[in-house]
Amino acid sequence: MSTATTHAAKEHARSQAAAVDVPTGPDGAELVWAETIPGGRYSTTILDRGTRLRLRDVDGAACVNILLYRADAPWERLNTADTVKVPWQAYLGTGHPLLSDQGRVLATVVADSSGHHDALCGTTSASTNAAKYGTGALHSTSPAGRELFTVAAAKNGLTPRDLPPSLSFFHGVRVEADGALVSTGSAGPGTEVDLLIHLPVVVLLANTAHPLDPSDTFDTTALDVTAWDASAELLDLANTDPEYRRAVWNTENAWTASHLKGTR
Repeated sequence: MSTATTHAAKEHARSQAAAVDVPTGPDGAELVWAETIPGGRYSTTILDRGTRLRLRDVDGAACVNILLYRADAPWERLNTADTVKVPWQAYLGTGHPLLSDQGRVLATVVADSSGHHDALCGTTSASTNAAKYGTGALHSTSPAGRELFTVAAAKNGLTPRDLPPSLSFFHGVRVEADGALVSTGSAGPGTEVDLLIHLPVVVLLANTAHPLDPSDTFDTTALDVTAWDASAELLDLANTDPEYRRAVWNTENAWTASHLKGTR
């Protein structure tokens, strides 16, 4: 559809709005966020403590890169090194905490039907996508993860210098005996990952091809996002390891200290 005139542009915009397919949430849950992010696109929002965030690989070729910042103190943010070091586990799965650089739990993986994730490679850059696909620019057909994150960060007052290494879901990586990182691809369509949010966070999502994607073409497909209040789940720890319990204690202590009785 042409956008050469104001009238045509209006019709184009309205046709896109009509085409939006809003995903549904669990029975009885009031959604606070529902969105479909196409391949090569990003999204961002702020989620409250106690929110459950569900990510769904619709067609089996999504790869969502995620960054988290504490909303009330954005200098505290996701630290991928501590996220794999503290739990003694580099492979993400149910019960795995997503830790900040202050040793607090920003989120916990509370459900996972994929098992194909990566905490080691980070996301793509404009130069890597240009070398592989011919371009990695923001508005191209193969935008890089860092380019998408840069815009999402700017919408929250953050700069490119505020972008740490990210985690990615729905494209697995394994470490060989010689240290080589090898893609294990996707688990297929319809798989889901749920995160329980422990502190108010700014969420940045970039749905783009994984750096080790073996395909020579940019094939990333849609990601469904839903979120709802699940604050009661904060009382039911998803992991009983001593390192996790210590991180939760640090988190609850910080939250309690900054909130007056009766407001939490």
